[in-house]
Amino acid sequence: MEQAEVSAARVAEGRERILSELRKVIVGQDDVVDQVLIALFTGGHCLITGVPGLAKTLLIKTLAEILDLDFKRIQFTPDLMPSDITGTEILDEQQGSRALRFVKGPIFAQIILADEINRTPPKTQAALLEAMQEYHVTAHGQTYNLERPFFVLATQNPIELEGTYPLPEAQLDRFMFNVVISYLSEDDEVAVVTQTTGATRAKPSRVLNGEDILQFQELSRQVVLAEDVARYTVRLVDASRPGRPGAPEFVTKWVKWGAGLRASQALVLGGKARALMHGRYHVSIKDVQALAKPILRHRVMTNFYAESEGVSSDTIVERLLETVPLPKSGM
Repeated sequence: MEQAEVSAARVAEGRERILSELRKVIVGQDDVVDQVLIALFTGGHCLITGVPGLAKTLLIKTLAEILDLDFKRIQFTPDLMPSDITGTEILDEQQGSRALRFVKGPIFAQIILADEINRTPPKTQAALLEAMQEYHVTAHGQTYNLERPFFVLATQNPIELEGTYPLPEAQLDRFMFNVVISYLSEDDEVAVVTQTTGATRAKPSRVLNGEDILQFQELSRQVVLAEDVARYTVRLVDASRPGRPGAPEFVTKWVKWGAGLRASQALVLGGKARALMHGRYHVSIKDVQALAKPILRHRVMTNFYAESEGVSSDTIVERLLETVPLPKSGM
């Protein structure tokens, strides 16, 4: 038990050190930052959705500065090809001999910023998503492993949809979180305006390295999960599936497809990391509930009736949290 407390304290301290450095540049967005860190501490990936100018790119770049990890930014465009991401073979001439040499693309980094992922065709999107899932790249019959930790943060703009290629549901499911960034409060926006228009800019320091992150990921999987919490998580996800026994009426009415097994896994693993980040070595119901929206919103597909009535997946998740009964233990 003493070892568990030490592990929880270590991860909580790591979170605080990262937050301290992030706060030098990023103002507000506490929930967003926590969700990104949970994904990082569990080996997941994030899809970040928000209108332009809300510091999506700045958040990711600053996080890369704080962590001693290789960072690459890929600007997705309609003409981007899979080889532009994974790499390509070139003809190398040395001392009169010729040989093909593989030149690695920007995917060979540890933190990847996939900027405006919905602006590139499905073939190129698939090249990135395959690397996210398999942690390696296959090119010209050869397999090249990606260095761990490997963390992808993809951004998309929900406003400008003309000429974009929305991610298919099966590919959305590869992202642990769909993090939504909204507008700042008045006080936070005043702080940003004051901070960013001054003569000096704060420079965050590096506080953790790749080995630290890999250890945090291992510690997260060791967190205790009570059966009651696991059952509540599965029942919450199962309630989102129309046609299942006991599915709520509003799910049958508004949902086309419910969340799959990866949602249950993500809720549990995310709950474990959240518990550690708050100094605890066991998952609670509150951990699962706190992560329900970012984990389920891109996995619960609404139908025509929901869209016509202005019902979003977030609304459905809120209703599910109100409907699914808590276990008797009340953990």
